[in-house]
Amino acid sequence: MAVLPFRPTPFFANKNRAFWRLQAVGWGGAMLLRAMSSIANGQPPSFLVLVLIASITGFSISLLLSVTYRQLITQRALITWGVTALVLPFAVGLYAFIDAWVIGLYRTENSVGFAQLFLGVFYLDATLLGAWSALYYAINFFLQVEEQNDRLIRLENQATSAQLAMLRYQLNPHFLFNTLNSISTLVLLKQTEPANAMLSRLSSFLRYTLVNEPTGQVTVAQEVETLKLYLDIERMRFEERLRTIFRIDPATEQALLPSLLLQPLVENAIKYAVSPQESGAEITISTQLVGQNLRITVSDTGPGLQSGALDNRLSGVTFDGGEPVSTGVGLANIRDRLAQAYGDRHRFETRDPPDGGFAVIIEMPYERREAPVAIPAPAMLAAPAAA
Repeated sequence: MAVLPFRPTPFFANKNRAFWRLQAVGWGGAMLLRAMSSIANGQPPSFLVLVLIASITGFSISLLLSVTYRQLITQRALITWGVTALVLPFAVGLYAFIDAWVIGLYRTENSVGFAQLFLGVFYLDATLLGAWSALYYAINFFLQVEEQNDRLIRLENQATSAQLAMLRYQLNPHFLFNTLNSISTLVLLKQTEPANAMLSRLSSFLRYTLVNEPTGQVTVAQEVETLKLYLDIERMRFEERLRTIFRIDPATEQALLPSLLLQPLVENAIKYAVSPQESGAEITISTQLVGQNLRITVSDTGPGLQSGALDNRLSGVTFDGGEPVSTGVGLANIRDRLAQAYGDRHRFETRDPPDGGFAVIIEMPYERREAPVAIPAPAMLAAPAAA
């Protein structure tokens, strides 16, 4: 598709300029029509001077009406239309009076009285000013409706952004609690080197999350690097029990998705698949293109949804001594973020494979960033680990 060499500007982007353009075109067109009508009726060329004066008079009166209407259009409907019904006939009468007076001066030997001249031009002038008034109100009411729609769209976008930011900000406190709890345990066990290394990796991870906007998007490649940094932290807790496989289609590496979308899925898998089993579990993250959609699958080889764990796993609620403890994060968080970002244009599905384990499948529209944005990769932000 051809691209225009310039960026078109809306006609009413500058209301003041649009008003003067419409004034010039409208009254210029009215003058041209009256001039052509005069010539067709056999009027002498000197009569065109009267047409010019009448057009200038109408142009000037319409400017006075625009000042009045600008004040009336913001009032209640009764005041707007009531005052307009009084002002418009007065303006038409003034216009017709000036036209009749000028014609009377031109036709000094004409036997037609002033009253007849006045009535003769009154209907034409009423048509011109009536049409001008109708167009003025119609255009301005249309612009008001457009401004209200734009305002509503901006408010909806702001509400969506706020909701997305709130959902993203739920992740950091939850992750911090788990990691700091592990660091505290290592310190109590006097394992200072692992604790120091975990603090270093945590610092790098959090530094990366601060670089990205909470409502921003990152590429699949950046999200995978973030996941690997997160998994390095968790692997210090679970060691060989945590095993990961990445199957990333090269065609999807530049696809966009909400930042930190996959981290809660991996955290969920660690919590319900790796942690409960002495042998641990294997977590697989895969991406592929399916038509015009990006499909992401996060699966594990854990116990799946056995022992009534479905509601707990989907909601992010655990039980401590028989009492429910809400973490505030879970697959419900992912659902909400996808709904806010893509509406009905996404798919979120959980599966319990026959051979065991648990899988989450996400599909979203495939999008690429048009211009590269310099977002530092997690490896670039990594703080050097202390010796």
